[in-house]
Amino acid sequence: MPLHTPYHQGSRTVQDRVGVREAAEHVGRSIGQGIRPVAAAFLELQPQLVLGAASREGRVWASLLTGDPGFVRATGPHQVSVTGGLHASDPLSAALAHEGVPVGTLALDPRTRRRMRLNGRARPTPRGLAIESDQVFSNCPKYLQKRDLHDGRALGGPGRPHHGTQLTADQRAFIAAADTFFLATVHARGADASHRGGNPGFVEVVSPYELSWRDYPGNAMFLTLGNLTTDPRAGLLFLDWRTGTTLQLTGTARTDHAPDGTRTVRFTLTEAVETPGASPLVWSPPEYSPANPHH
Repeated sequence: MPLHTPYHQGSRTVQDRVGVREAAEHVGRSIGQGIRPVAAAFLELQPQLVLGAASREGRVWASLLTGDPGFVRATGPHQVSVTGGLHASDPLSAALAHEGVPVGTLALDPRTRRRMRLNGRARPTPRGLAIESDQVFSNCPKYLQKRDLHDGRALGGPGRPHHGTQLTADQRAFIAAADTFFLATVHARGADASHRGGNPGFVEVVSPYELSWRDYPGNAMFLTLGNLTTDPRAGLLFLDWRTGTTLQLTGTARTDHAPDGTRTVRFTLTEAVETPGASPLVWSPPEYSPANPHH
């Protein structure tokens, strides 16, 4: 693919299969390398950032970073700085200690139902991370639940992570009740972090090793499904918005295309990491998006 297009062959394959190539071309024009002033202002208000990348072992993970507003900020037209970085126990912490790691980031603000994605390459700094941008773009608020941020923070820091190769009964119940998760994928030129939302139950726990969810109609770009077409590795992040506990899953995913045009993504687990109190932020119960399909 030419360098000026935001799409690689995987995304093109899905766009053509679904019949949205023209719409994708139109939407793709909104993707640039530069961080516009409105995007920079949005970033400085955010108390959290989702980051997706591959670990040193080659597994793809989605991780959560938090801080006081301003901990993520644009330091130039093509660069952001992140103060604090990841906790040492995070699966991606070792990878991000190296230069030039492809990362996908997602700044999502439940308070305003706005989100912004910035994909690029990270390098460590004395205070955290710097990310040089390759792609910067916004998404519509579809399937994004509204939440308010409570004053004050949860006491204590992150607890000891619990590792497993299958989902426990409590983890399966937690996922089945979730209305949001974050999804990291990779391709030959980089990484991406995206959001998936719906009413509770939109993620089906098929077994202790497998999840599935319907791929709802979106912006026609198919960046995530395009990545999975060429590289099945994926990382999922579920967040308990009340307690700050995170559940990070890594494994592989594939997309099933049904004759009626619907799509289902099936994820197979390799490893799960549950971290109590990973985030100090306390959010309100959700106001569900009016776009969420009813099951």
